[in-house]
Amino acid sequence: QYSNFIDDLRVYVRGGTGGMGYPNLGGEGGRGGDVWFVAREKTTLKSIREKYPQKRFVAGTGANSSVKALKGEKGKDREVHVPLGISVLDDDGKQIGELNAAGERFLAARGGLGGSLATNFLPCKGQRRTVHLDLKLIADVGLVGFPNAGKSSLLSKISHAKPEIANYAFTTIQPELGKIMYADYKQISVADLPGLIEGAHANKGMGHKFLKHVERTKQLLLVVDISGFQLSIKTQFRTAFETILLLTKELELYKEELVTKPALLAINKMDLPCAKDNLDELMTQLENPQDFLHLLEEEIIPANTLEFREVIPISTYTGEGIEELKTCIRKSIDEQAEQVNEEYRKKKLLLLQTSK
Repeated sequence: QYSNFIDDLRVYVRGGTGGMGYPNLGGEGGRGGDVWFVAREKTTLKSIREKYPQKRFVAGTGANSSVKALKGEKGKDREVHVPLGISVLDDDGKQIGELNAAGERFLAARGGLGGSLATNFLPCKGQRRTVHLDLKLIADVGLVGFPNAGKSSLLSKISHAKPEIANYAFTTIQPELGKIMYADYKQISVADLPGLIEGAHANKGMGHKFLKHVERTKQLLLVVDISGFQLSIKTQFRTAFETILLLTKELELYKEELVTKPALLAINKMDLPCAKDNLDELMTQLENPQDFLHLLEEEIIPANTLEFREVIPISTYTGEGIEELKTCIRKSIDEQAEQVNEEYRKKKLLLLQTSK
């Protein structure tokens, strides 16, 4: 099942060799072609792997210098279409480039110089290396929660995605993307990321594989079961409040800035008995978290608590609160876009004033 979704691909790239020089007439060989990664919509790493099973991309050789053409032509460039949201990593895992928008280009391997006086008229080989294409999903909203909190059910309720849903933990083992459609044709993309577990930041379960996808989402939507969560008989039961703290801690330990993203909180399973009482208690805890933290073990307390723009009680079973949640998501995304535009306007204004 998991092999259907690829978010990391190792490929070999080699720039073309330069063309031969022409010593008698001082002619220069053409430079070797370059290998470029170009971001394209509707491309997947899976399609690259299927189309090029060897995963080798080599650019053309530069033309030799000749009596007819003393300056040899440059070799043919090789363009490789890659999905949006790609980080290019070298073999040591260091990021050397990224492609987020359609049409963005990254020079993966430079062609070698053609033969000339400087090289004793002998051509140079092109750059060669192995790189990793590391994909991070780009979505407006990322669903974050422990297994079985109801994230997949929520995604199918608010969008047209049809994720696999079952009443056991870890149903989602690959990210699912859905889109919320609004009456005015606005679309907001939502990524259902597989359930985190305590210790995900240390790569338990598939922790790291999925936390990286949260990085590219504009906002977080935490989904929490009002009745609490227990992964198995061996693990400790966690209340809804503890679950929120633990999720925050996992995000924070993976990358601190994740906790600064705008966040909404959906409290699911409000159709269960005792849900109303549990919600009253939870709201009190969320309003004054400091009053309750001393009652909990230190290792579950994050350095910073998440500030939720809205807390929405829902039931994916009865449909309660779903429309309100969609409205809140829209409002939050629109406000963030407005804020970004405002900052951009201010920057532009400042540049105009300073350039006078």
